[in-house]
Amino acid sequence: MSGPDTALKIAICDDYQRVALAMADWSRLGPDVKITAFDHPLAGDAAVTTLRDFDVLCLMRERMALPKSLIERLPRLKFIAVTGSHAGAIDAAAAAERGIGIAFTSPSASASAAEHAWALLLALARHIVAEDRNMREGRWQTTVGLRLQGCTLGLLGLGALGTKMASYGRAFDMDVLAWSANLTAERAAAAGARLVSKTELLRQSDVVSVQLKLSGRTRGLIGAPELAMMKRTALLINTSRGPIVDETAMIAALKAGTIAGAGLDVYDIEPLPAGHPLRSCPNTVLTPHIGFVTEQGYRNFYDGIIKCILDWRRGS
Repeated sequence: MSGPDTALKIAICDDYQRVALAMADWSRLGPDVKITAFDHPLAGDAAVTTLRDFDVLCLMRERMALPKSLIERLPRLKFIAVTGSHAGAIDAAAAAERGIGIAFTSPSASASAAEHAWALLLALARHIVAEDRNMREGRWQTTVGLRLQGCTLGLLGLGALGTKMASYGRAFDMDVLAWSANLTAERAAAAGARLVSKTELLRQSDVVSVQLKLSGRTRGLIGAPELAMMKRTALLINTSRGPIVDETAMIAALKAGTIAGAGLDVYDIEPLPAGHPLRSCPNTVLTPHIGFVTEQGYRNFYDGIIKCILDWRRGS
């Protein structure tokens, strides 16, 4: 290993589970690198202090924001490797001004996120979390579950994830509805769903699941008026991006009982603050944005990071 002044210094950011170094063969990068993994979020002055001496940043999807104000304060930064296929949290123009390269690994597998969304749905429908807790505290049979067979699944978005969800819904003998701004009846039918208006989907569905990308058009797509259209017995699943659903309105609906429950993997602020009201909100199953987090996915991601760095060092 070269000395600290000559080594290529690589920072693996937001390694929350502390597994990055074990998920790939980082020795492929050669003896002249020094790799440090960070297991906590970095932002603002703390990010500058921690990362200012690194040449390469390895980012896990959109966990860490890299705005111009931060990029300008990292004098040694030369290259950014990002897992996934896009970098909405990175100011690419600011990086380009500095001559900092950005490369991406392959997209995450849609099956992982769809499986997680379905797990949240099942946990909500059958009160798995509540009954597990009640069993451990000495109680017995305290809830009445929802049978999915014969219910209606409404999918907001019918891309790769939505199509997977549609197949799961059909396997459970559910009627599957779908809506998105540009969805056609033919595409919906090919996925085993029926195209309806957003209003019709919200009013008819027993489960509403969000599979849309966050954009200016989808931010706040589900607000108080939309939540009011849903059945009082309906469940809401969001594994896409938190801001697609108005968080304040959703919390109010959950507390008022105007929807029956929500399964959430994404939030307006991530990591979710310790005192956030969702942590004590009734009728929820909460997970910490792990829909894409699987061993297979991590191995592919970190192997892709190594390939990105090797290609960059070779100038390809």
